[in-house]
Amino acid sequence: MSTIQQHMLSETRRHFFAKGATGLGTAALASLMQAGVRGANGDAVAPGGSLASGEVPDYLRKYAPKAKRAIYLFMAGAPCQQDIFDYKPKMEEMYDKDLPESVRNGQRLTTMTSGQKRFPIAPSKFKFEQHGKSGAWISELLPYTAKMADDLCIVRSMHTEAINHDPAITYICTGHQLPGRPSLGSWLSYGLGSENKEMPAFMVMTPTWTGRKQAQALYNRLWGSGFLPSRYSGVSLRRQGDPVLYLSNPEGVSTDARRRMLDRLGEMNQRTLDRIGDPETQARIAQYEMAYRMQHSVPELTDVSDEPKSTFDLYGDDAKKPGTYAYNVLMARRLSERGVRFVQLFHRGWDAHGNLPGEHENQCKDIDQGCAALIKDLKQRGMKFVGPSIIYAFLPFTNTKAFLFPYCLRMPSA
Repeated sequence: MSTIQQHMLSETRRHFFAKGATGLGTAALASLMQAGVRGANGDAVAPGGSLASGEVPDYLRKYAPKAKRAIYLFMAGAPCQQDIFDYKPKMEEMYDKDLPESVRNGQRLTTMTSGQKRFPIAPSKFKFEQHGKSGAWISELLPYTAKMADDLCIVRSMHTEAINHDPAITYICTGHQLPGRPSLGSWLSYGLGSENKEMPAFMVMTPTWTGRKQAQALYNRLWGSGFLPSRYSGVSLRRQGDPVLYLSNPEGVSTDARRRMLDRLGEMNQRTLDRIGDPETQARIAQYEMAYRMQHSVPELTDVSDEPKSTFDLYGDDAKKPGTYAYNVLMARRLSERGVRFVQLFHRGWDAHGNLPGEHENQCKDIDQGCAALIKDLKQRGMKFVGPSIIYAFLPFTNTKAFLFPYCLRMPSA
């Protein structure tokens, strides 16, 4: 047996799952369709014997997915939800009383709070009002978002066992507290692909913030591909310099020279792929070609001079400043228009360890107008160019205000 044959036969666990993924998907689809038999031409045969011929079963028709892409607005650092969406008037009566054991139920505490002798309760200092036909309670910190109350779905029943930032954020982004799993955007990119050959299917942005500057760190694994090929990782749009790292040609290298170099490099990588069969080589070939195409598509994306004045009236003047939250949500809309499946924004600075009211007020000013503008913008366009989209806003865990300002007690459940 030759060395090459021996290498190809020693299949790794990663290669096995990568090659078996399509088979598992086919099995899952067959299960969903409840097809007992398949005809000679591959058409599904319904349990009653009639040919389904690719039709969606009636029991699934009402659940047919409509969204074509998603925009994920992630508030990193854990905002105090009872200052924003979770109105708790009872806390006014419980001011300075100790947190009942029935709330904690023996749940563990973080190191920075475990030494405290008591946990007196403090209500929110911000006013709440009901908005829209739904009567959603929203605080005065989010006046623009409050106007879009009937377009929001506020879920207060989420639960996680994580009480520290990094495992909590890793869990929400990848489904597991331990690093190494593919992120949500990577799975969607892997499963659905991209509608635009000039852009990746998964884009990530990390806008500036005005809150606590010693913010929780963000790691590439939050938008990484884990054990999937690296081509499904999120591609970051940067706040300064080239929008994408190394997007511009080096000084003295022309576009024609870059094209010739990529052609030769592609030929060498293809020979390596044919000989060894490592999917990462295939991913490398695809990423080089994508980077070349992005040299043309990204500058057009980030040039907002073609936006009308009404856009900046809606998003605010900050939408003209690269790196700001308003600019990034505008980019999210422009990316969705261009067929990018999954766009994720990480807004940092929400982990207020001191001056919580002041810092949350500034943080909300960062995001409020932009978030509301994004919803309104997509609605008024009638999704004509963007198509049905889902906008998520997520917190890594909640902060339970269980002792006097300026601090919060971190709890795993809301």
